[in-house]
Amino acid sequence: MLKLAIIGTGWISRAFIDAALSTEKYELTSVYSRRLSSAEDFTRDFDNVKLFDNLDNFFEDDFDVVYIASPNSLHFSHAQLALKNKKNVIVEKPAFSNPTELAEIIKTAEENNVLIFEAARNIHEKSFTIIKNFLDDKTITGADFTYAKYSSKMTALLAGDVPNTFSTKFSGGALADLGVYALYAAAYLFGQSNLALYQGIILDSGVDINGIGCLEYDNFNLALKTGKNLTSNLPSEIYTTDGTLTLDGINAVSSAVFETFDGQVTELDVSALENPMAEEAWDFAEILLDPTSEKNTKEYEELLHLAQIVANTSYEMRKNAGIKFEADKND
Repeated sequence: MLKLAIIGTGWISRAFIDAALSTEKYELTSVYSRRLSSAEDFTRDFDNVKLFDNLDNFFEDDFDVVYIASPNSLHFSHAQLALKNKKNVIVEKPAFSNPTELAEIIKTAEENNVLIFEAARNIHEKSFTIIKNFLDDKTITGADFTYAKYSSKMTALLAGDVPNTFSTKFSGGALADLGVYALYAAAYLFGQSNLALYQGIILDSGVDINGIGCLEYDNFNLALKTGKNLTSNLPSEIYTTDGTLTLDGINAVSSAVFETFDGQVTELDVSALENPMAEEAWDFAEILLDPTSEKNTKEYEELLHLAQIVANTSYEMRKNAGIKFEADKND
């Protein structure tokens, strides 16, 4: 059983806790918040959880792994402190602001003999494994990945505020948030692209509110659409020399239908769990509980490789669009 600690008391932290507990491989032991009252409210449904408003005291506590869901730009400092205290780390996506931060974190994890995971939940779904296996013998000719959802923070933005999710100080924007799902799906299914382009609608704050990107591979292009001031109901599609695979989403897949050019239809046996974070929580626990097995070592290295691809691609796309985070000053 893994002793789980939490940084951040938003809805996504609660969703991860519920997912982790459903695997029966974790127990919630510790929660940190800048305001102790927030930690108290957050843990009202749980027993025997230690609460902290001091990070140094928090990291002196006895736990195995910490899930970090603080604002994006704080992920790096929180993860560094955790790793130096020899705690395993799960960081909510986007894990870090740029590839330099990711490289430093990986180095720190290795030096302290602990593990670092980016919580990009979609690639942990069994659905994505089924899709990848289905595409193994297909020749890809193109793809369209779309994920755009109207943000709950739009009301504040329209009122003249700058919420964290729309701030360069906190490494925000559509690409850095919802776009990560598409980038992870692309990396998982197709690997590293040769070129990554992005045109965003840029706010006065300096980040993108929506945008369109293109990933160039050897023999095909992938179009990427994302946004936080609109909701798209478009499916995502993968084109092959045999036909088209249509997915009902790229952040989570509950339907995947392949139609050949002569109209033959194949429905892949995919589904989505009620809590979409359960499969990633399970995968992380499997590795953390037996990190030295050949299977888990390989799986961990593959996850780090995917994280590096996504970090490099996202950074290249941001540079192409002229989006610069405050965290990039040290990059």
